[in-house]
Amino acid sequence: MTTQSTLEDLLAVGAEKASALGAPSTPDLPYGELRKQVSETIAALNGIGIGRNDRVAIVLPNGPEMASAFLAVASGATSAPLNPAYRADEFEFYLSDLNARALIVEEGSKSPAVQVAGKLGVRIVTLKPQPQQGAGRFSLDTGSAPAAAPAKGGYAEADDIALVLHTSGTTSRPKIVPLSQRNVCATARNIVKTVSFTARDRGLNIMPLFHIHGLMAGILAPLSAGGYVFCSPGFNALKFFAWMEECKPNWYTAVPTMHQTIITRAGHNKEIIKANPLRFIRSSSSSLPPQVIAELEATFNAPVVESYGMTEAAHQMASNPLPPAERKPGTVGIAAGPEVGIMDENGKLLPPGSTGEIVIRGGNVTLGYENNPKANAEAFTNGWFRTGDQGVMDAEGYLSITGRLKEIINRGGEKISPREVDEVIMDHPAVQQVVTFAIPHDKLGEEVGAAVGLREGKSATEKEIREFCATRLADFKVPRKILFMPEIPKGATGKLQRIGLAQKLGLA
Repeated sequence: MTTQSTLEDLLAVGAEKASALGAPSTPDLPYGELRKQVSETIAALNGIGIGRNDRVAIVLPNGPEMASAFLAVASGATSAPLNPAYRADEFEFYLSDLNARALIVEEGSKSPAVQVAGKLGVRIVTLKPQPQQGAGRFSLDTGSAPAAAPAKGGYAEADDIALVLHTSGTTSRPKIVPLSQRNVCATARNIVKTVSFTARDRGLNIMPLFHIHGLMAGILAPLSAGGYVFCSPGFNALKFFAWMEECKPNWYTAVPTMHQTIITRAGHNKEIIKANPLRFIRSSSSSLPPQVIAELEATFNAPVVESYGMTEAAHQMASNPLPPAERKPGTVGIAAGPEVGIMDENGKLLPPGSTGEIVIRGGNVTLGYENNPKANAEAFTNGWFRTGDQGVMDAEGYLSITGRLKEIINRGGEKISPREVDEVIMDHPAVQQVVTFAIPHDKLGEEVGAAVGLREGKSATEKEIREFCATRLADFKVPRKILFMPEIPKGATGKLQRIGLAQKLGLA
C-alpha cells in the first residue's frame, strides 16, 4: 500500500456505501457521498479563483457540516477553522492575520465574522445544510462576482498546506501553525495505529472542530480507516448518554474536563452504558488525573488511553497503548508517531530519568511557524521541535509531563509544578476538579493558589484542604489561597487555563 500523504488518499479508503458521518436525528452520509461533497466543494472554490494553498476561514457550529466542510476545503485549499464564539475584534485579528481569501458561514449566520469579512473585503461563501441527503451534505453559494481561475486548482498535493491554526498563546501574540497534507496524514496514520481503528469502529465526537484534537482524533483518523463518526453539536453532558444510545459508539475522545462531567452523570445512565460497550476511551489536550482514569475505567469497563498532543505536531505525539500493552496512569505513554526526547537548555539530549524539555521530530511536525523567524529559532534545535513542556521519560520510554515551562510556579526561587499540587488535592474525597496556578506576590514573586470545584453534596473548607495538602506536600507547595468555585474557568477548547487565572479571578 502506498503511503497516504494527502486527504484525497485518506478519504478514498472507506467503502462507497459504508456510513462515514452521522448526526442526531439525521440519516447517515455514505463515503461515496462524502467524496462527492469534497469534489463539488473544490470545484465551487476553484470557480471563484480559490485553489491549493489559498486560505478559507470556516465559522460554523459544531456538527456534521463543520466536519465535512473542513475535510472538503482541506482537500483542495487550506482550511482555517475559527472558534464561532469569537467577538468581532478577534475575527478581525484572525481573518487579517490568516490573509483569508474567503469565509464560509451557514446561511442566515448572525456571526460578527460576516460583518468583519465584509469590512476586510474577504469573500463570503454561504453554506446551506442538506440533512435530508445525509449528515454533513451541503450546497455552497459563492456569490455572483466572477473570478480568474486559481493558479493551482484540483486536489492538493502532499506538500501543500491543508490546515492552519493559531497557537493558543496565553502570554504572547498567537502564532500561525501551517500543517501540510503530509503532516495531517501522518497524524491520522499514527492515531489509527495507536488505537487500532478499523472500518467497524463507531465514534461519538463531542470535541469542538476548530481544535486540532477534534479535527484529527475525532474526525480524520477514524475516517481514514473507513470508520464511522457521529457528529454532535458540541459537548453537552445532559445529552451525552442520549447520543450514546442513538449512535451506539464503541469509543470517544475528549478533554479531561469533559470526562469528569460525564462521570458525574453516569450513575443515572447505567443501562445505556451496559447496552453500548466501549472498546476504549481516549483522553488528550491536558493531563487526566489518575483518580479520574480509575473512575472512568470502572464506570465504562473500558481502558482509558491517555495521549499527548499539540497543534504544532498536528496533534498526537505520545500515547498510552491499548491492552494488553501496559498503560501507566499519570504518564502520557510512549512515543506514538514522532520521535520523542528530553533535552536540556543547551540542546543536549538527556538519558532516561532526567527532567528537561520534551522535544519531538517526525513527519507530523510542522516545518515552522509562519513569518516568525524569531519563534522558529527558539522552537527548533538541531531539527528537534521544543514543545515548551517539561517532562521525564522512564527506562521503558513512558513519558510524564511535569508542567508547562511557562506555568511552573517560582516561589522565591523554589520551583513548583502546578500539576503535582493538582494531583494531591484531587485525592481529597470532596474534590471534583482543581486547577493550581501562580498568584503574583510582592516579596516572593509568585505564590501558590488553587481553584477548587467540589463534588455534588460534598463540602470542605479552605483550612481542611490546606491541612490535607500539608500531610503530603512540602510547606512551600501548599496553596496559600484556595477558592471554591461552582465552575472553574476554561478556555474555548475545554482546557483549564493556569496562565492568567490570577488576573481573571481578581487576585493579581
